[in-house]
Amino acid sequence: MNDGWMRLNCLGIAAVLAVGVMCGTGTAAREPNIVLILVDDLGWSDLGCYGHPWHQTPHIDQLAGEGMQYTQAYAPAPICSASRASILTGKTTARLNFEFVTKDKPGYQVLDADTPLIAPPFTLDLPLEETTIAEQISQSGYATAFFGKWHVSRHHQRYLGWSPTHGPRQQGFEFAEEDFGAHPYSYGSGRSKRVPDAITAPGQFPSDSMVDRVCDYLSKPKSKPFFLMVSEFYVHTPVHTPCQWIVDRLQKQIPPDAVRRDERIQYGAFVQTLDHHVGRILDALQQSGASEDTLVVFMSDNGGHPEYAANGPLRGSKWNLYEGGVRVPMIARWQGRIPPRQICQTPVVGYDLMPTFVKLAGGDPVPTDGVDISPTFDGQTEIEAREIVWHFPYYHPEKGFKRAPQSIGVDDFVTSQTRPVSAIRRGDYKLLHYWEDDRCELFHLPSDLSEQRDLCQVDPQRTAAMLAQLQKQLTQMDARLPQPSSAAP
Repeated sequence: MNDGWMRLNCLGIAAVLAVGVMCGTGTAAREPNIVLILVDDLGWSDLGCYGHPWHQTPHIDQLAGEGMQYTQAYAPAPICSASRASILTGKTTARLNFEFVTKDKPGYQVLDADTPLIAPPFTLDLPLEETTIAEQISQSGYATAFFGKWHVSRHHQRYLGWSPTHGPRQQGFEFAEEDFGAHPYSYGSGRSKRVPDAITAPGQFPSDSMVDRVCDYLSKPKSKPFFLMVSEFYVHTPVHTPCQWIVDRLQKQIPPDAVRRDERIQYGAFVQTLDHHVGRILDALQQSGASEDTLVVFMSDNGGHPEYAANGPLRGSKWNLYEGGVRVPMIARWQGRIPPRQICQTPVVGYDLMPTFVKLAGGDPVPTDGVDISPTFDGQTEIEAREIVWHFPYYHPEKGFKRAPQSIGVDDFVTSQTRPVSAIRRGDYKLLHYWEDDRCELFHLPSDLSEQRDLCQVDPQRTAAMLAQLQKQLTQMDARLPQPSSAAP
């Protein structure tokens, strides 16, 4: 057990002793403004407040100290597009039939190895018929705005370019501006590639035009409550930092024998840059005078990239359904409603945000797979009984699958083979079902957070019951299943 995880345990114990409950207590408030900060590929243990030993994240740590830190929050999927589509609609990826990343044209996966199954065809666009948070909440009189990474429609003209037919403006966001900011996506490519000069002055960061736009939006007077979605590009690859002063600090701090040390130094600077962006946004909210009337939710869209993030003590990483791929940091702050320094251990998932936000706005959510988690703000440790379901009927990596390791470990810093798999969490137990050979794995998470002890043979009755429930739910959701390769078109 690493020191970071021990510090997280101590933090949780201290919070429980301080308030006597697992979640905070507070008083009711009027319909709030809502700011959702959705970050990209940030691992569960990447933040200081979640126990990371050398990433410096003072602004996000302060956000957690001023509100509620969830220790069992989950992304709806282990990959970007699918997770974002689910968060926007409140539906599982299985029900949406949107389980992988979008592409620029239709087709099927083509791997460098023979596989017994073929994954479903790519889903390119979130259908306009699907109702998003923005569309729902606008019916309650809210202004809606979006900035950053969309990634739930096919790429237009360039990688991540917003679709003119299926972009944020077509999905309920009345105000939306497209901008890569200072992320390396903005560097260009080939001869036009412009890498910024090194920054050596401590405390200095590159200016970010995307964050500038967010702060400008917050600074303007508004005649009605607003829902603002800030979809950060950080900390997704390509990972590069001009902040040499952070690199110099990490060079001294990270042990010389650390695995993938150079990559983790760049990544640590990337995480600290993300924290700076969040701090700027929170400062702009404070300066606007709306901070006390605003619910801020911060979360990641999936687990950390295995070549940069140490996802331990969780097993796995982005792209697979072990905890390292789907358990993510999540923080909620609402001054006057959520008391400070709260730790919540209730399992929640990204597709819970849709019904939660719409209800807080005074609306009546369309039917979703999520549940309203706002009772956790008031100290309730139990919310509506349900299972959490994940569905990933694809292979990964698409390039280099044949040479990728088959085993998925803890902090192994490699991109392993992920094969078509679905999973379900019921209470403290989680079951994974692999579609190639109908193999199951069962884990008791409180006693085996790293998912090392498969209990299928020890507890066959529970295994059978959870598998039956998973298959029932996937059938009800009309989930797309991988098919035998002989059926390939």
